[in-house]
Amino acid sequence: MPQTTSPETEPLRVSAIMQTGLLTCMPETPVVEAAARMTERRFSAILVLEGQCAVGIWTERDSLRLALEHPEEIELPIHRVMTPVPLQVAEDCPVAEVSDAFKAHGIRHAVIVDGEGKVRGIVSQTDLALKQGIEPYLRLREVRRVMRSPVEILDGQRTLQEIAGHMLEQRLDAVIVDCGQGELGILTERDVLRYVARHRRDLPVCELASRPLRSLPVEARLIDARHQFIDQRLRHLAVVDAAGEVVGLLGFRDILDGVEGDYAVRLREVLQERDHALERSRLTLQLAERVIDASLQSIMITDARGRIDFINPAFTHLTGYTLDEVSGRTPALLSSGRHDAAFYAEMWHTLQERGSWRGEIWNRRKSGQLYLELLTITAIYDEHGQATHYAALFSDITHIRENEEKVRRLAYYDPLTQLPNRRLLEDRLSLAIRHSHRQRKRLAVVFVDLDHFKQINDSMGHAAGDALLVEVAKRMQDALREDDTLARLGGDEFIVLLPELGEIEAARQVAERLIDSISTSFRVGEHDFRIGCSLGISLYPDDADSVELLIQYADAAMYRAKQEGRNTYRFFHRQQLQWCEPAQLTLESALRDTADSGEGLAVHYQPLINRDSGELEGAEALLRWHHPVLGDISPGQFIPVAERSGLMIVLGDWVMEQAARQLAAWRDEGRQAIRVAINLSGRQFWDRALIDKVRDCHRRYALMPGQLGFEITESVLLDQQQPAAAIIQALRDMGCRVALDDFGTGYSSLGYLHELPVSTIKIDQRFIQGLGNRRSNAIVAAVTGLARELDMRVVAEGVETDQQLQALARYPIDLVQGFLFDTPLLADAFAERWLT
Repeated sequence: MPQTTSPETEPLRVSAIMQTGLLTCMPETPVVEAAARMTERRFSAILVLEGQCAVGIWTERDSLRLALEHPEEIELPIHRVMTPVPLQVAEDCPVAEVSDAFKAHGIRHAVIVDGEGKVRGIVSQTDLALKQGIEPYLRLREVRRVMRSPVEILDGQRTLQEIAGHMLEQRLDAVIVDCGQGELGILTERDVLRYVARHRRDLPVCELASRPLRSLPVEARLIDARHQFIDQRLRHLAVVDAAGEVVGLLGFRDILDGVEGDYAVRLREVLQERDHALERSRLTLQLAERVIDASLQSIMITDARGRIDFINPAFTHLTGYTLDEVSGRTPALLSSGRHDAAFYAEMWHTLQERGSWRGEIWNRRKSGQLYLELLTITAIYDEHGQATHYAALFSDITHIRENEEKVRRLAYYDPLTQLPNRRLLEDRLSLAIRHSHRQRKRLAVVFVDLDHFKQINDSMGHAAGDALLVEVAKRMQDALREDDTLARLGGDEFIVLLPELGEIEAARQVAERLIDSISTSFRVGEHDFRIGCSLGISLYPDDADSVELLIQYADAAMYRAKQEGRNTYRFFHRQQLQWCEPAQLTLESALRDTADSGEGLAVHYQPLINRDSGELEGAEALLRWHHPVLGDISPGQFIPVAERSGLMIVLGDWVMEQAARQLAAWRDEGRQAIRVAINLSGRQFWDRALIDKVRDCHRRYALMPGQLGFEITESVLLDQQQPAAAIIQALRDMGCRVALDDFGTGYSSLGYLHELPVSTIKIDQRFIQGLGNRRSNAIVAAVTGLARELDMRVVAEGVETDQQLQALARYPIDLVQGFLFDTPLLADAFAERWLT
């Protein structure tokens, strides 16, 4: 479709402003006659015709070239003084081109001809100024912008011949003359023409000048000047300042020059803007090309028929195809074969209807490898709304989907064993409860905890522990039914969900199979060993009907199995609610908060007295807890909670830190230097960082070697004498005394005393308080005698009366401790009483 131009942008044609009423003459017409006809008709030019053709033109300006001092000059035929072959332009020529021609040739008239060369009219500089509308006047706005300045005022007594020569030389169409007595006039080419027409003698110009001088202020608008030109039939106006002094001259030529100058300025600005726009477009195009080339997204552009025109480097990197290989082909070469025709038909329908399509699609690389891409197709339209191209942007999201699947598995599966985690187990258990409710059937939750697993981690390393957990998971999975769920909670704790349980006996059988599968020896690396497991079982709906309670009750039953011998299972009973009551949960939550902040915790010190001298030899550090809401909580209550909740290491480290700091403070106060014994739980003792922590405390607080001592119970050691011996020896190497606490209440294996490098044995208080009883006397005698032979010190705990102290006189005992001497005291009270 051809481009059209709106009326507002159509250029003004010369046919719209030309004069069709022509003034003509023959070549032999005398100059004076031609001048008279021009003066009478107020024409500025006369055409010289020969037949139908214009052979010349004579204008008002040509009158300035006559030798006015010679009267015979004006009698010459006009062809002698005319301008031959005047400028001829077609009637559809734009006005702007005519104005340019006037300026280029130094003329002010042009003949308008039709397509056959016949004269149709004439156009002058005045026509250009008056008939092309008011837009140039509005655009220029002020007279001062186009007026001729400065202006020379000529002596009015000079002859016309002199002034005419001056006007020709200076290319002036009018001059201001001084007519005497302060009066000014203006002499124009038309005045000279009028003189020629009348054939007068040579007169002073003051007699020919037009008076009075018409003027307008310099602040006037150009549109006002135009109105005066038209209303008063003038072609020149003087411009005066506020004092009435002439500061400029304004004529049609000045307006046209101003228009052309303004047009040139505007044209220059437009051209500059165009150049800037082209430069910006070029830079934008270069930037777009760089962005497309550097884009990590693959880009493909096709024509309206779907033939590939362009691809970027990312396309080649992703698909393996170069531009030469795909140019002119359709995107079907990437098809994976996974999508049917209906898929592509729906894609094309959406693209046609909405102009774009976005979705995921499987495609195939040049190598044949499949990949999943996120594809966006956009239609590109022309000005008529027709799609000329299609742009496709896509990226490989195969790894993103794989990672999403990995994240999903991490959210619901244990990364080590690949078993469901607690979150997925709770979802399945919740679903199983609803299903069992509808089917009126039981289900069971089995809580499995491996026995002594931490010792394997500590002795053989975490890699061996992880390998063991994987093997345990496989064995337990093999021992379960097809619909059962095995999940790992973390560490060495597992939960088994047994849905649709007919009889309780079925849960018992599964528990026995699980114990048997784990009891068989394991081989990790080059080592063979056996472990056991403790199981707790809760039933729905017998014990509870919620996910949380079923898991808590199974956990409580598992602890009971541990207490009653390990490597066995126990069903939950109501008497075990004390493990799961809200009060116990509140206590655990409060203990966690306290372990984080340390608020409410305190270390009390109970003296250790030399039995024979009665002097203070040391103290035992004992942890106490006062809660702002729960009040004083005994160690018998919160220590088991700390053990179950994994807080013992945190609390034990806090006690060690406080004891070391207090010893340093007493030293700085000049107090007596003593040793302080700290009780180690099983988790603390088997903590691989224990030795480093003890060494660090002695270093940071500048304590004497061995100023911190430790007490462990037989239950901490179990059957791990060799690993325990290494830990105890490391403590002894730092000078620390290690006491075997509550000796006689556990397994009381003599192997402990033979294998372990302990320095002290503490006789449990039940035997001290039972002195006088033959059995207690025999045990105290045996233990103290054995310790003496092994060169160990003996501490008697729980001495509360003088009778007990006197009874101990029969035995080789070094230290005594109990309420007879003092209760556990806060640091300040202990120092005031014992360290002064």
